[in-house]
Amino acid sequence: MLSDALRYPLNGDGWLRTILVGGLLTILSVLVIPAFFVQGYYVRVLRGVANDDPDPPGFDDWVALFVDGLKLVVVNVLVVLAVFVVLGLVGIAFGGGSILASGGAEPGAASGILGAAGVAAVVVVSLLISYVTPAMFTNFAREDSIVAAFDVSTILAGALTVEYFVAWLLALAVGVVLGAIASFLSLLLVGIFGLFYTQVVTYYLFGRGFVDGLAASGDGASAAATPR
Repeated sequence: MLSDALRYPLNGDGWLRTILVGGLLTILSVLVIPAFFVQGYYVRVLRGVANDDPDPPGFDDWVALFVDGLKLVVVNVLVVLAVFVVLGLVGIAFGGGSILASGGAEPGAASGILGAAGVAAVVVVSLLISYVTPAMFTNFAREDSIVAAFDVSTILAGALTVEYFVAWLLALAVGVVLGAIASFLSLLLVGIFGLFYTQVVTYYLFGRGFVDGLAASGDGASAAATPR
């Protein structure tokens, strides 16, 4: 899977143009609007992987590309809002428990334990959300529906599999290693194109892991939607 992911951005005849355009749009993302096109491209990567397309998508049909990027941003915003709600509830639950444990007096051992447990719960929730978010993005892309990003049963069917877990770990490793190298080279600008390449590789891994996980989980509708 890793070797396929690393080769993926270089497949096809137009790979050089794609990386150059993607890198340029990444540089121009400080102007905000180009960022939507970059996000839209990542949606196309996920959709292409879900459809077993061996070649990366190109930069064309710019209106549709922008719309896809806008939709992905909306999904991101909704995920962030959900995260704040969940973390807020966790904080209230453990914070209230800590107050009750102390009985309104000076904090004791019980309240200290509850406070530590609250911090641990926040960390666990944050990790879980970071784990399932790429699966949410992939399901959104393959179904072309924002609602699909919150289809809990389908997302868990793909994410709670060895295939997705391995792909997620590989994407994390690629992001750390190649991202660090590209960030260093970005001082010479050439690294920006490396950052775009790295992102495409990680999105490939996320998409591949999710659809392979769906197939392995025996999700009939999902397997039918993803030709193998």
